[in-house]
Amino acid sequence: MLVQQKVRLEKALDTTDIPYSISTDNLRCRERREGAELVRDEVEMELIKEVDLIRNVQELLKRTLNQAVEQIRSNRDAKETLEMDYSDKVGAYEMDDKCGRYNNQSTNIQFHFNSSKYEDNTSTPESWAQYTHENIYKAERERMACINLRSLIDNILQDTAEDLRAQCAAVDFENRCREEEDAKQKLETHLQKTLEEIGNQEKNIAALKQAISDKSPPLKVAQTRLHDRSYRPNVELCRDHVQLRLVSEVGELTESLEALKLKLEESEHSLRNLEDTRMSLEKDITNKANSIFIDREKCMTLRTRYPNGLKLQGYQ
Repeated sequence: MLVQQKVRLEKALDTTDIPYSISTDNLRCRERREGAELVRDEVEMELIKEVDLIRNVQELLKRTLNQAVEQIRSNRDAKETLEMDYSDKVGAYEMDDKCGRYNNQSTNIQFHFNSSKYEDNTSTPESWAQYTHENIYKAERERMACINLRSLIDNILQDTAEDLRAQCAAVDFENRCREEEDAKQKLETHLQKTLEEIGNQEKNIAALKQAISDKSPPLKVAQTRLHDRSYRPNVELCRDHVQLRLVSEVGELTESLEALKLKLEESEHSLRNLEDTRMSLEKDITNKANSIFIDREKCMTLRTRYPNGLKLQGYQ
């Protein structure tokens, strides 16, 4: 029975290689996340705990397996001692039975001089009984130790299987994927709004450039008039109401153009910021999609191969 428990321990120990490979592979896959996605989230922490738990379970199973091997060796030593004692007693019984059938008419009797002397290695009835008692006592002690060890192995295999399955459930990739998908959707919504703002800003810039272009001809006309009127002769070079109105018109047009140019510069700066935001959002969305692919297609697919409780207990 202990050998059967030893086989269960060996199977369970071999089975732990599967979840260990799955957990370490999950961690390596998640190292390929990029940017802000390369974060030690709850799933990452649980995976690290899972790897540590599996290592501890493997160490415990190895120690228990060594203990079982030693107990089997002790059992076999006790069994061998009992068999030898039993064999000696069978031989002695057969010898005494043979001697009990001797009589004065037996044909195979003869003189054996010095046969009445005690041998140096002979035992006493007390030492004979004590030897057998000690053999039985030692064998019974090993048997009880074996019973206790088998019970301990049962408990260890059951507890470790439950702990591993519980930790497996704690690695909640499904919830993490939902969080990532929600975040990705929000980023995509923000990106759509940003693209709309970029389109509006581009239209605004085009309108400002057109407005600046539209202001140029009137300013040229006014400045040309002022330039030509500066050649009026003698007293005709008068600061009349026309001259004053032209100077005012040039000032108004110039001020308007400066305001439009300033507004154009601000709009172009805003457009550059929007473009930077767009690129950042697109990069974040790509990183999110990559993380979802890694968690759902790589990690979750691999975790479907996680051993069940019976296999972790060495039954399969």
